[in-house]
Amino acid sequence: MIKVSKPQGTRDFDPEVVRKRNYIFATIRKTFELYGFQPLETPAMENTSTLLGKYGEEGDRLIFKILNNGDILGQAQMAKDSRELGLLLCEKSLKYDLTIPFARYVVMNHGKLTLPFKRYQIQPVWRGDKPSRGRYREFYQCDADVIGSDALINEVELLKIYDTVLTDLGLEGYQLKVNNRKILAGLAELVGRPDLMTDITIAIDKLDKIGAGGVREELAGRGLQPAEINNVMDFISVEGSNDEKLERLSQLLAGSPTGLKGVEELRFILGGGLARFNSAPVIDLTLARGLNYYTGMIVEVKAPVQVNMGSIGGGGRYDDLTGLFGLPGISGVGISFGVDRIYDVLEELKLFPATAQQGTQVLFFNPGAEKLANVFGYVNQLRERGIVAELFPDDIKQDKQYKYAEKRGIPYIAYVEETAPGVISIKNMTNRERYNIKPEELAGFAF
Repeated sequence: MIKVSKPQGTRDFDPEVVRKRNYIFATIRKTFELYGFQPLETPAMENTSTLLGKYGEEGDRLIFKILNNGDILGQAQMAKDSRELGLLLCEKSLKYDLTIPFARYVVMNHGKLTLPFKRYQIQPVWRGDKPSRGRYREFYQCDADVIGSDALINEVELLKIYDTVLTDLGLEGYQLKVNNRKILAGLAELVGRPDLMTDITIAIDKLDKIGAGGVREELAGRGLQPAEINNVMDFISVEGSNDEKLERLSQLLAGSPTGLKGVEELRFILGGGLARFNSAPVIDLTLARGLNYYTGMIVEVKAPVQVNMGSIGGGGRYDDLTGLFGLPGISGVGISFGVDRIYDVLEELKLFPATAQQGTQVLFFNPGAEKLANVFGYVNQLRERGIVAELFPDDIKQDKQYKYAEKRGIPYIAYVEETAPGVISIKNMTNRERYNIKPEELAGFAF
């Protein structure tokens, strides 16, 4: 027998898991549409040139490239260097996220879009990451973006969407962490190394993974001097309430107009009293989000501390993402839900409601050929009421049909009585109660 397997970092989902995932998708989709976002889908693959250079050096390494068809050796001989070789041999790649493909879509369709354009996408993405708990090579993202508006009310609404969805999912103890890339740009100016802003943000974005000592080592490896490293570490260690942090940042960034702009943006988003939150956003100066395209507010959602999971969502403002494709001046802001990680958190905390796992509600036993038409009619009658009903397809002994219902976890079984014509027996598989009803009573029976 041939040994079969699936690619590392991918998963099969059985029916119970798919139902639970669909419950998450439905909760997110309902909230997106409640806030006026429109659905959109883009292809699984993009041109490699569309993706490269948009996610930072580490992101570029994680892009799954698709090998071209045709004369590979002949194409390879035309390359001048390794980067050109990659582009020649792999003209297409699986999409790394939903944001860059969305920006590409906006550029290609901007003439017919009504701005501001609010869209959401729920689709899989692929990354060549090392698989681990909560980290997969194929996973779903659920994104919501507003493009064509620089109004900060959009940031408030997106934070509120996070709060609404996670509350509706029954999750408590999650953390909404926010920062601003302008503040990080001000930090780079403060330490005298504006040229190394990207290096600084990449390093401090790893604080949770490698600790303060690791960040210091990485900053040193990226060219910062000990005094500059100390300034960075002191800056990201500012503590207190949101108001206290903003006040301290105003003092530290007094010489940086860019940094002060970031402070004022956060002050509006967090202090304007525009929305009530079940879990109020908190400023986290260690939050950097290493993606190159962010320019304003950035946000990350952390799972409850009792679950060792980390981030379950993130996003931010990007003022000129479409400029990467030749259409400058269109501002946008967006967020993303990590559905796979949210699933793991809800499963660990046992937060899925019974309705999220509900499949078939009633199984009618197969009565044999003589009564099959009547029973099939009963099944269709239930389906017309919106009740998920099945008819066991094979004419076998009832005890085997009963065991099938037990294994499936079907809450009700029903069958026609052989010894009592015109009677339908219904059994509640949970409390073992049995009901005998007439066929005309089936329409009103409460399952």
